[in-house]
Amino acid sequence: MGSKDRILRLKEETRINILDASLDIVKEEGWQALSMRKIADKIEYTAPIIYEYFANKEAILMELTRKGFLLLARDMKEAKEKHRLPAKQIEAMWLAYWNFAFAQKEFYQLMFGVDVNCCEMAHLMPAAEEPFNMVTEVIQEILASQNPSEDDICVKYYTYWSVIHGLISINLTRRTTSDDINREILKTAISGITRSLSA
Repeated sequence: MGSKDRILRLKEETRINILDASLDIVKEEGWQALSMRKIADKIEYTAPIIYEYFANKEAILMELTRKGFLLLARDMKEAKEKHRLPAKQIEAMWLAYWNFAFAQKEFYQLMFGVDVNCCEMAHLMPAAEEPFNMVTEVIQEILASQNPSEDDICVKYYTYWSVIHGLISINLTRRTTSDDINREILKTAISGITRSLSA
């Protein structure tokens, strides 16, 4: 490996270390505790080094948000590919979304502003569109015989999302019921909305 390649590899490793350290701080202390100084201390660098990789804390949050959406899209795609029927695909994708919210709680909080200010530019990144696009494609397939408009599809998507995101948000900020009850509520909501698509 040439010296140029080695330098590029080391730069990428440092960049990843900064992001990993940021996530570790958040897991230990919460999003409000994240600062450039704490990140520098965690990876044993000086704060100016961090600024060579990220202009500010917002840039780090933006990159973590992008990473979160990529992970969510991967999980939803894997779930969808396990099923052939659109109704099963949509249930599997929303269950994967639910699982992601709790397995990757810190990412979810940042991506959707649960108990933390989300990245203001997150809606502009292409990665944020992928979960939406996957679900709306299946909704369109289910509604195909009704020749739905874009507005019809959008309304159905936001019906799913508002119920599921609402339930997740309640449980992330104030856990009130058991996992079994929550999963039952989730499945009931998904199947009810899915049945309404075909009605």
